[in-house]
Amino acid sequence: MRNIWTISRREYRHYFTSPIAYIAALLTLLTVGIYFVVIIYYTANQSYYSNTAPGIDIVIGPLATVFLFAAPALTMRLLADEQRMGTLELLLTTPIKDGELVLGKWLGAFLFMLTIIAATLIYPIVLNKLTTPGIDQGVMVSAYLAIILLIAVFLAIGTAMSSFFSNQFAAFFATLAVLILFWWLIRLPTFIIQNESFNNILNYLDLNGRFNSMLAGSISISDVVYPISLTALGLFLGAVAIEIRRWR
Repeated sequence: MRNIWTISRREYRHYFTSPIAYIAALLTLLTVGIYFVVIIYYTANQSYYSNTAPGIDIVIGPLATVFLFAAPALTMRLLADEQRMGTLELLLTTPIKDGELVLGKWLGAFLFMLTIIAATLIYPIVLNKLTTPGIDQGVMVSAYLAIILLIAVFLAIGTAMSSFFSNQFAAFFATLAVLILFWWLIRLPTFIIQNESFNNILNYLDLNGRFNSMLAGSISISDVVYPISLTALGLFLGAVAIEIRRWR
């Protein structure tokens, strides 16, 4: 556990010296902030929105979309850069286990993303002041749990992809492709193929649907278990990739 924490702290601190991390954080908060202001403005001034109070979805929804692109940028260097610079071989000669290395790298990125998510907590406070009797606290907790689970999956997939490549840009685009598949494309065959069993499998694997369900305040056991399982799978694949490199 000490090795994991040491690696994660190193990675977390590294993000505060990385221009890419600052750009990702800035674009994330700027996008969410602009969207929030625009929605609040139209809610207050347009009759079309007069009977609809904004909810926490106006924060968490765009946050998920921005994270889809930010996560590959933040994870592309985690292990790919170590391989490119030749420092991975040095790490593999230390008493650090493969799983500890992968988990520590992922945890550092996860803590950084949690820092960004924590910065968005100002928006629920503002929304609570603007609406009467305030926003639904249960929905808010469910929505933030959804985005935390989602970013855990995104970063685990990114960490796994980073372990497969020695080129950061290859890791970035591979991660982005896998995330788009699970987020947008995986349900497309259900509109063409009329097979209930097959479609049920694709619907189960659809991250977007589960996220939207939790965003609406509905939490099922499978909505929590699935992203945790996908996160574990990503970290496991990353550890296997590192172990294969160890024995080459």
